[in-house]
Amino acid sequence: MKKTGCDNNPDRKARYFKKPAGIAIFWGLGLILALVLVNHHNPLADQVTEQMKKFSGCVLIVFTCAIFAIYYDRIMTIPAELFQSRKLIWKLSKNDFKKRYAGSYLGIVWAMAQPVVTVVMYWIVFDKVFDTRSQMVASGLNVPYVLYLTAGLVPWFYFSEAITQGTMALIEYNYLVKKVVFNISILPIIKVIAATFIHIFFVAVLLLVAVGYGYYPSIYTLQLIYYSLCMFLLVLGMSYLTCALVVFIRDLQQIISIALQIGMWATPILWDISMLKTDNMKTLFKLNPLVYVVNGYRSAIYEKEWFWEHFYSSTYFWIFTISLFCIGTLIFRKLRVHFADVL
Repeated sequence: MKKTGCDNNPDRKARYFKKPAGIAIFWGLGLILALVLVNHHNPLADQVTEQMKKFSGCVLIVFTCAIFAIYYDRIMTIPAELFQSRKLIWKLSKNDFKKRYAGSYLGIVWAMAQPVVTVVMYWIVFDKVFDTRSQMVASGLNVPYVLYLTAGLVPWFYFSEAITQGTMALIEYNYLVKKVVFNISILPIIKVIAATFIHIFFVAVLLLVAVGYGYYPSIYTLQLIYYSLCMFLLVLGMSYLTCALVVFIRDLQQIISIALQIGMWATPILWDISMLKTDNMKTLFKLNPLVYVVNGYRSAIYEKEWFWEHFYSSTYFWIFTISLFCIGTLIFRKLRVHFADVL
């Protein structure tokens, strides 16, 4: 049978990471996290809510570890392929970033122009026209609104750009998918890394805005690296899922576009989550993993808080992200034998 670009002996590559050791390490980390979760105590929190959080967290940990153990070979296929192709990934990511703006007079400037204009527009409308800052001050948040807004929009721009580009990775590089020998599993991460280059610029802009308002970099600012990594892994797992499905369901591209518009308002970017009236509403909105990252950027810039101080949020985010990555890679691996035929 003739090989396609989708056949790369995935089971053989998964053995690059020893199965017994990998499963043992993952279960060990899961057990440690479960013990820390069970023994964590917040005297100021409602005890019934605390118990529910602990129970839900332990169930999610056991579920994630079980899925990882059962599907270890399939899940570890793509990480092994990415590790083996790391030099090619870096080279293609830089080429993808340069190619995106090739031929225009201003080139890379266009990558920064639209987000900057968006920040300025939102700042004028919500701060100057509707005076949103006064409402936020009334809710206990006393920080310059343009800094609050920029700290929320920077990770959102990263997510929006990366998921949009990552979803279309296989369709854009369909000529590589059809090649006899090419590791197509590297295509989504190429798009995500290319979006990271733009994100680095906006992080620098965010720091300049913070300095302009008297919030100078400190040791807490280093957490921007951590939260950027959080966003990178979240959007990477999501991209493997969406890029595999969009090959067969082209409407998914439009669905994602609409979801991003809704997500913009469902995430506390233009507004503060403390403005919600009930704890149940706050908990519901915090199920959105982007809330963790957006609030994390703000904590790193001006709130001066460490990520481990938000223990339950951190635990939930990583369980969600790891589960999403496992599901995304499993579906990608299951469907990739058909990509060349459909494209």
